[in-house]
Amino acid sequence: MTQIQQNQDLCLRFATLFSYPGQGIAKEAADCLAGLQKFSPEASVSLASFVRFVEDSDVSQIEEAYTGTFDLQSLCHPYVGYQLCGESQQRTMFMIKLRELYTEHGFVPGNELPDHLAEVLRFLGSILDEDCRQEIIRNGLLPALEQITKGVESDNRPYLRLLDSLQNFLIGTAMSDAELQSIERQKECLS
Repeated sequence: MTQIQQNQDLCLRFATLFSYPGQGIAKEAADCLAGLQKFSPEASVSLASFVRFVEDSDVSQIEEAYTGTFDLQSLCHPYVGYQLCGESQQRTMFMIKLRELYTEHGFVPGNELPDHLAEVLRFLGSILDEDCRQEIIRNGLLPALEQITKGVESDNRPYLRLLDSLQNFLIGTAMSDAELQSIERQKECLS
C-alpha cells in the first residue's frame, strides 16, 4: 500500500470516528490508531487517549460525549462550511461547491450535510486528485478544525483528543502528499 493509499485509508477511518458513534467504534478507533502509528507519532498520542476512552466506555457514554461536544456546543459543530462561513449564504455556496466536487469525482455522500466533517473525510478517502485533496485539507479542513478545537469548552472531552489527532494527521498529510507530488513531478520532468 502506497503512502497516499494509507492516507486515504486513514481519512476513511477518521470519517467513521467523526460519525455518530455506534457499536464498532472501539475496534475502528483501535484500527485507526494502528495505521496512524506508522505515519504520525504525535497524532497517535492524541488518538491513543481517545481509544482508551472508547474502550472503557459503553456506547451510551460515547454517544453522550459526542453529543456534548458537537451538538450542544455551537462553536464545535462538525461542519466545515459552518466553521468557515457561519450560517450564511457563503456556507450555502460552499456546500453547493462540495456537491459539485462530489459529483465530479463520482462520490456518493451519506446522510449528513455535504460539509459534515465525516463526509468531507470520506470524500478525501475516496479520491486520487491530489490537488483537490490538498485544497480541501489546507483551505477547508485545517482552518475548520482550528475553529472547532478552540470552541471545545473542556480539555477533558475525549473528542478533543480525536480532533487533535486528526489535525496533526492532516498537517502531516498535507506536507507528505505535497512532497510526494513534487517527487512525481520531478520524475516526469526527468523522463
